[in-house]
Amino acid sequence: MTAPNETEVVVRLEPFESFYRREFSSLVGLAYALSGSRLAAEDLAQEALMVAHGRWDEVKGMERPDAWVRKVLSNMAVSSFRKRQSELKAITRLGGWRQQSIAEMEPEDQKFWAAVRNLPDQQAKAIALHYVDDLPVSEIAEVLDCSPSTAKVHLFRGRQTLAKKLKLAGVEA
Repeated sequence: MTAPNETEVVVRLEPFESFYRREFSSLVGLAYALSGSRLAAEDLAQEALMVAHGRWDEVKGMERPDAWVRKVLSNMAVSSFRKRQSELKAITRLGGWRQQSIAEMEPEDQKFWAAVRNLPDQQAKAIALHYVDDLPVSEIAEVLDCSPSTAKVHLFRGRQTLAKKLKLAGVEA
């Protein structure tokens, strides 16, 4: 195992404020893809960064603090989505209220990300990390805390399911 170079050590031991400024907009983008709401995305990014701040002495020494905070955020986003779905079902049963569309996205994007949010958790996270953050499989695996081959399987299965749900032509199942 080789020793980290000076740049890697400096980045890993950077002050939280620098980490926050560097990662915030990317985290909001990931949360937006997973939640479908700009407001929820900003809240989720803030919450994940608050968790990181509270554990910064530990987190800053990690090999990939950015991957760790993405894992925290993606877990929060999935939990938040499940909670909102349960609340919407209860409201619908009680008052016949219909879910409003998400104004921030184009209709095609709404349909796609709604389908992503209905995938199994790991598949949804893998798809969002790949298409929103443009992460390679190795980094997706790090965030999901799995092997790269397992991350590839999550991406493959997620894409298969999306192709079927969205009836995309030319995509093999």
